[in-house]
Amino acid sequence: MQDSLVKDLYAQYEEGRLSETEIALEGWVRTNRDNGKIGFIELNDGTSFKNIQIVYDGDSVLGEKMRHYKTGAAISVKGNLKLTPGAPQPFELKAVESELIGDVDADYPLQKKRHSFEFLREIAHLRPRTNTFNALYRVRSVLAYAIHSFFFEKGFVYVHTPEITTNDAEGAGQSFEVVTRAKDPYKDFYGTTASLTVSGQLHVEPFALAYRNVYTFGPTFRAEKSNTPRHASEFWMIEPEMAFCDLKGDMEVIEALIKHCIRFVRAHCKDEMAFFNQFVDKGLDEKLDRVLNSDFKVMTYTEGIEILKKAVADGHKFDNPNIYWGMDLQSEHERYLTEAVAKGPVFLIDYPKEIKAFYMKENPDGKTVAACDLLVPLEGEIVGGSQREDIYGKLKEKMEKAGNAEGLAWYLDLRRYGGCSHSGFGLGFDRFLAYLTGMANIRDTEPYPRTYGNLKY
Repeated sequence: MQDSLVKDLYAQYEEGRLSETEIALEGWVRTNRDNGKIGFIELNDGTSFKNIQIVYDGDSVLGEKMRHYKTGAAISVKGNLKLTPGAPQPFELKAVESELIGDVDADYPLQKKRHSFEFLREIAHLRPRTNTFNALYRVRSVLAYAIHSFFFEKGFVYVHTPEITTNDAEGAGQSFEVVTRAKDPYKDFYGTTASLTVSGQLHVEPFALAYRNVYTFGPTFRAEKSNTPRHASEFWMIEPEMAFCDLKGDMEVIEALIKHCIRFVRAHCKDEMAFFNQFVDKGLDEKLDRVLNSDFKVMTYTEGIEILKKAVADGHKFDNPNIYWGMDLQSEHERYLTEAVAKGPVFLIDYPKEIKAFYMKENPDGKTVAACDLLVPLEGEIVGGSQREDIYGKLKEKMEKAGNAEGLAWYLDLRRYGGCSHSGFGLGFDRFLAYLTGMANIRDTEPYPRTYGNLKY
């Protein structure tokens, strides 16, 4: 009798190779229903989103034991695999032997009923056992692999940038300071102020000037006191950097990455994505198809502002109707531009330099920078990128104005020692996962969310 995995059984079935034989399984009880004469257990072994049905004889000694298996219990089962082409499930296991490996206490919170996402956030250590989160975190794993596969296939070098740093990248002042609890002389462990990174960009740029195309993909931290579905204090970021690359080339890589990830996840998570389209966001397939089948449009910030002004004049109601050049657009404005105007993904480019980071390249007009935000329907901005300022004098002036020239002298060196045009972007992994699956809250796409006022685990 061979030990089997549920994912292998489904793969063999789809390939026409599954035969009726004796097998052994281990897994967890999802449901157990017994009508006296016969009982049915839905078993999930963690290798597949799909369950396998275990059938037991209710009148037997074995059935008397199995009917008491509770939802959530870990069990082993041996039996005869039967093909059931006319039934809802393509095959099932007729049990001949079973053992209880790990029982479940009576207060097990995941019973056979619908649980709200808010309730499940309070038991984050158990929610991967539910259908939604079992699907979600498998997609998260596959999406991470998709990102690495994209950059590997294109020859990018993967760089691990530090989590503890002396800079806060964009000068936002929203970083977590790193301290120790020990008394002097260990109070200042590094002998200088240290914080958790808010971005790996500045650290990955030097590698682009050695390897040409690089990326970093890891956790970042923001001390923002925000309680919104889009904000968390710890999240993962994908940050590529390309040498000899302008803003146009930057946008080409962004579009290619987004489309690659959608295709990859759909190919490798068919059951999970079908579940999300049916139970989480019924328009998900259509939304993702629109992205895949679109050539991403390009619109300048200035054009966007004029369009928004006209929309207000024509009677469109925004929560923030005061539209002016130089403002930071809100999500509702971004969504209007992509849903009502572009009717698909759109790059908004050439933002006012006053509202963008110091490292972005100034355009010839002296007012804007070569920056882009990718806006998508139903979400708004999901990617932010720019061409970096490669002129030493201009960058130094900006940094002196921002007050970080001294601490980032090494960053200025990149413009003195063989500098060139280079560009990059940042894609929030957790938000991107939410977009791909239709999940509405970043507290759900992260296995253990860290948000303002909440640190349970």
